[in-house]
Amino acid sequence: MIAARRPFGQNYAWVVAGVTFLALLAAAGLRSAPGVLLTPLHEGFGWERRELSVAAALGIFLYGLVGPFAAALMQTLGLKRTLLAGLALMSASTGLSLFMTEPWHFLLTWGVLSGLGSGAVALVLGAAVVNRWFATQRGLVMGLLSASTATGSLIFLPGMAALAQAGGWRPVVIAVSLAAAALIPLVFFLMPEKPADIGQRPYGAAEEPADAPRGRPADSIKLALSVLAQAARTPAFWLLFATFWVCGFTTNGLVGTHLISFCGDKGLVLVQAGMLLALMGLFDMVGTTASGWLTDRYDPRRLLFIYYSLRGLSLMALPFLEFNVVSLSVFAVFYGLDWLATVPPTVRLANEHFGEKNAPIVFGWVAVGHQTGAATAAFLGGFLRDLQGRYLEAFVLAGLLGLAAGAAALWIGRSSPDPQVAAA
Repeated sequence: MIAARRPFGQNYAWVVAGVTFLALLAAAGLRSAPGVLLTPLHEGFGWERRELSVAAALGIFLYGLVGPFAAALMQTLGLKRTLLAGLALMSASTGLSLFMTEPWHFLLTWGVLSGLGSGAVALVLGAAVVNRWFATQRGLVMGLLSASTATGSLIFLPGMAALAQAGGWRPVVIAVSLAAAALIPLVFFLMPEKPADIGQRPYGAAEEPADAPRGRPADSIKLALSVLAQAARTPAFWLLFATFWVCGFTTNGLVGTHLISFCGDKGLVLVQAGMLLALMGLFDMVGTTASGWLTDRYDPRRLLFIYYSLRGLSLMALPFLEFNVVSLSVFAVFYGLDWLATVPPTVRLANEHFGEKNAPIVFGWVAVGHQTGAATAAFLGGFLRDLQGRYLEAFVLAGLLGLAAGAAALWIGRSSPDPQVAAA
């Protein structure tokens, strides 16, 4: 394998980060695809948006729920094997949806199976890679990897929208399945399990860290639950969980799933709405990377207060904007800078309170809150749209939640990790 030749020295950690970036990009693109598929499937099969929103919500929820178990599995089965299994399941499940003829087929493939697969290729993967391969620059790298999640959710949307507009839902499904499959050999050949496997130390480390025993893959569930039991005893965990719930509600769940449909209500065609989300994705790359840089230098609680508060105000303003190129572009730039800027401060707080070993698992449980909030918004947005014929109330509610999360972030204490939690 290429990695066995030990190129780049400690800088090989950046190669691993690059491969991880691409994997997170593909997983996030898969999770955003239902937002493009809603209209083509409604037109092609006559399925109601409410039915389709349930599948989208379930996929988002499982994407988060699998995270802590995947993080534990990375400690037992191995990071590389867990990632390969997730990519294979992503490709197979979306490919199988080519044969669907009933709404429950969409629920099974894009809801259950793809949710399980993409859950192994979620932000917990980024946290595990950062803690394993980097001793310095962690905030910056986590910012870059977090940016890939939002960028994957948004930047592929114009292309998927163009495919859907030209050929219906099937070309979108084929593209997503092939993208996941294409990453399998890349991960296999370029991602060692840990730096020691290529005779290196983590980036910036002065000495080789102790190699923790792996344990058995069968112990992964026990490990994930025991870390949760310890973390749940602390107020910091619940504040991180609650604020990240709002993060999911206001991003993937509402904007990622329903903004295209909202724009359609205002007269924008599918491709134009997809371009709007892509613009958000580009600026998220800047905003989330900058957030990682800031997280290495400033109080993460204050950063979260700023991010959530500004996001809440922008969401409450959106329904009252004129839906023209200028106003929507300004919103896309402003909101895009803030899309997943919350991740690096949240990961740093998890590391501070729960220790580097358990932090990826704790962050996985916090990410369950993110995806639960996203699933809630994905369903609630469709429900309110069918019930009231508009999205106004959904966006105003999201804005108020953003303001509340900003205030709650200031209550997250900054102290040394709890010895019992860190040793769990």
